[in-house]
Amino acid sequence: MTTVFQQIIDGKLPATKVWESDTILAIRDLHPVAPVHVLILPKKAVSNLDSLEEKDWPLMLEVVKAAQLIAQQEGIAGAYRLLTNCGREAGQTIFHLHFHLIGGRMLGALG
Repeated sequence: MTTVFQQIIDGKLPATKVWESDTILAIRDLHPVAPVHVLILPKKAVSNLDSLEEKDWPLMLEVVKAAQLIAQQEGIAGAYRLLTNCGREAGQTIFHLHFHLIGGRMLGALG
């Protein structure tokens, strides 16, 4: 089954693009938890972190590079959170690997 994120990547569903490369698409979250809430989506269909194979590890470098560039673009460099959920019990609801880039306000401690 194709996820909503794959449909966005494939251009079948609309989204507000923030940044794009050959391997990554970044879009605004529809339900932001902070003034800046961007979803960073690898274009390759991978369910979550546990589904990554060794050959996919360079993709994680691309995610981090995208997060840094987007944080600069959005004016939150040096003050943001980058997170992903892995599995239902961790809160993952869409099974296409994605990262939340969150900032633009004081963020509390996790835990």
